[in-house]
Amino acid sequence: MAKDGKAKGWLPKYRQVQISSLDKSRKGKHHQLMQGIVKELHDLKVGAALVIPFEDVGDIELANLRSAVHRASTAAGIKIQTLADEKNFYVWALGDTSKQ
Repeated sequence: MAKDGKAKGWLPKYRQVQISSLDKSRKGKHHQLMQGIVKELHDLKVGAALVIPFEDVGDIELANLRSAVHRASTAAGIKIQTLADEKNFYVWALGDTSKQ
């Protein structure tokens, strides 16, 4: 092995980019859905819950939906609670979101 730690004839397989040029935001495949839910949570009246029918969220499983909503609401600074039944997923804010 050569003194610089690389074997003779070794060529890099991957290209390099500056970290500062990368978009570091996370935009998963359900980003728009989560943005809509967070926006509606901001407008939600105290004591009310959003009703999100499972048929409206496509192929998202309950555990993944719950995780995505919690990640999005945490990023927006909203504390939430969730509940689900056979047909719907419910989410509501804990406290007044208009100050957040």
